[in-house]
Amino acid sequence: MIINVSEAKTNLSKLIDRAFMGEEVIIAKNNLPLVDLIPHKQKGKRKLGTLAGTFSVPDDFDEEVSEINTLFYGNEV
Repeated sequence: MIINVSEAKTNLSKLIDRAFMGEEVIIAKNNLPLVDLIPHKQKGKRKLGTLAGTFSVPDDFDEEVSEINTLFYGNEV
């Protein structure tokens, strides 16, 4: 199916559903085909833990710093 940009804007969610179900959807401008609407394909499984051991969180990571509090709140703290 070839559909013009203006009509594609109006019916985008329907076109996405049709492309996802396997139908060929081509978006055109002035009847000149520009792009194919195709379903996304995963590149592969994500590998978790790839940065394990490359950095460490300091023990005082979540402690407040008075200098930063002064910058945000002034001398009220």
